[in-house]
Amino acid sequence: MRAVITVIGKDAVGILAKVTGICAGEGVNVMDVSQTIMQDLFAMTMLADISGLKTDFGAFSDKLKNLGADLNLQIHVMHEDIFNSMHRI
Repeated sequence: MRAVITVIGKDAVGILAKVTGICAGEGVNVMDVSQTIMQDLFAMTMLADISGLKTDFGAFSDKLKNLGADLNLQIHVMHEDIFNSMHRI
């Protein structure tokens, strides 16, 4: 099982480290990361293996959303199959 994690907001030191720290703590393996900084806007998309998730998916998603609120970022987590369904042409 995989999930897509997106992060958008004002660039700051340590965003990647904080997001991946939560992932590691919850048993989530980050498989791929794409990030860019456009002027002061940080945008990142991650593909993560959630088969080893130590908690339920909702709690994991909430943890990342709460981190986003603390850092003034928008963080969204969704199952890969839902992401693919939403972006199918």
